[in-house]
Amino acid sequence: MESRLDYARLDPEGYRILVTLDRFVRNCGLDHPLLGLIKIRASQINGCAYCIDMHTKDARAAGETEQRIYALSAWFETSFFTERERAALVWTEAVTLISENHVPDELYRSARQQFSEKELVDLTLAVILINSWNRLAITFRTIPGTYQPRKADIVQEQM
Repeated sequence: MESRLDYARLDPEGYRILVTLDRFVRNCGLDHPLLGLIKIRASQINGCAYCIDMHTKDARAAGETEQRIYALSAWFETSFFTERERAALVWTEAVTLISENHVPDELYRSARQQFSEKELVDLTLAVILINSWNRLAITFRTIPGTYQPRKADIVQEQM
């Protein structure tokens, strides 16, 4: 596969806007391991090899277990995830696949049992963000396998 173009170089202002939202999401107060799980799960659903590669590497570097990473595509059949993580994963799937079922009232009520209103908005922004990154990477064929976590990013994620 060959990359089509370098979207960050060609539209630095648009790219900076996504980076700014990324910074907001990282600092919004949601648990970083939880954010890592939703990044991987949305990327799996969207089939974004670059983002799966990136976010599994980041998750491992931040201490996520191999078992949970490997089981993420079938999270609903395991006991490896907390109720809060499970609520975030089902929310991630619904928002990522919004054209299929929208977001049913029952799912909203269930998510609200685990997340405050503000947390649910932040969680939704996180899902929107990873879906945006997925769409850029897939559309312009960002090459998977080249990403390596930076030490500074790992330290910041753990804070």
